[in-house]
Amino acid sequence: MTANTELLEKPLPKPRRDLAAYASARTLEALLESLLALRFLEQGYTRNAASKAFQAWQALTATILALFQDEITKEPPEKEAKGVKEKALTRIPTTRLKALGQLIEKHIPYYAHLTSTALDLHDYQYHGPDPDTELSKYRSRIEAARDIAMLLDKLVELIERYVKPELEHRGRWSKEHEQALQELLREFKRRGQK
Repeated sequence: MTANTELLEKPLPKPRRDLAAYASARTLEALLESLLALRFLEQGYTRNAASKAFQAWQALTATILALFQDEITKEPPEKEAKGVKEKALTRIPTTRLKALGQLIEKHIPYYAHLTSTALDLHDYQYHGPDPDTELSKYRSRIEAARDIAMLLDKLVELIERYVKPELEHRGRWSKEHEQALQELLREFKRRGQK
């Protein structure tokens, strides 16, 4: 992996001060976490890969909420819209991820379903494979690996379709973003995914 993962350690811009900078940082986080997930997956660390894929999805969710919050918060009740703008945007709590995915789905098809997959992977991260599916929805590492690869593929697709054009328009798509995206695309191609 050639992308600079040290960028994950930089402090995040504050969304109240610069929403575009915050969205840009979260996008880079989503790309870099995806690269780490693929690296873990290739090395056989499926639970670690699930963790990174989940973190990437949380970061993408924060990005989409930041970039498109006016459209997304237009329809929900005022209290819920205010909660998205004040709390959910900065924290993206796991307990609210499903509801946030449903809000986003009004603008991005299948987002709620993909968010449910991310939450299933979050469970897998803690419980690992479970042949009885009592603690995890995945009976084997192979089942989890398939969903990890699918979720990361969709994450890249959403970034290319929605996020990159918006960040470019706002002057916030950097060479680091492009490098990480291209590296992900090369990895997918090498793995036969794209």
